[in-house]
Amino acid sequence: MRRSKLESYEAILEVLVKKPLTVDNIAYKTTMSCTVLGRYLDFLIKNGLVEERFSDKKTLYAITERGIAVFKAINFQKYLQKITKSIRAIDDALQVIPIISKRASEEEEEAENENY
Repeated sequence: MRRSKLESYEAILEVLVKKPLTVDNIAYKTTMSCTVLGRYLDFLIKNGLVEERFSDKKTLYAITERGIAVFKAINFQKYLQKITKSIRAIDDALQVIPIISKRASEEEEEAENENY
């Protein structure tokens, strides 16, 4: 299944949270082609979420403070979506429980009346 741009940006930020990496390492860890990854990195750099660091013969890409804040916000949003689903399930259960309890009570009363 193909990722959305947001999911791709998130995947890049996620691998860079741990440590700065080369394009090849990011491509491997995110399973993206270097061509596509290059476009995404350009966008992230232009928006101040990732920065280039030059060392020896390598160019490393590192997440910035702003990138970390965006990554945390995305993760928090996902967390809230999970909680929302759980709350909906609990709410549905709370609405069904009284109905089930009422039916169970009625069935018990019918059973008691049949015994007499």
